[in-house]
Amino acid sequence: MKRTIQDINYVEGTEDLARFAKALGHPTRIKILNYLENQSCCYTGDLLEMLPLAQSTISQHLKELKNAGLIQGEVTPPKIKYCIHQENWEKAKKLFNTFFEKH
Repeated sequence: MKRTIQDINYVEGTEDLARFAKALGHPTRIKILNYLENQSCCYTGDLLEMLPLAQSTISQHLKELKNAGLIQGEVTPPKIKYCIHQENWEKAKKLFNTFFEKH
């Protein structure tokens, strides 16, 4: 069966939505994104001051958000500077809005 552009866009859109939703499935990750949305960027140390968690735990949450494409990191040894991945953040908002408007 031949897939149309609409079919491909639907599959890609739902896969992206699921990936973003999974990344948002933990309260700490939501808190990190809320913090980053109000900052131009931050370092892991900034998050350590804000969140009562171990550095390794925060790093794991940052890794999940980065793997989902919601944040990006810039390595400036020995630190990594994190910020919202603006293009994917806008895409996620659009996908969630479309999903909730349909349901």
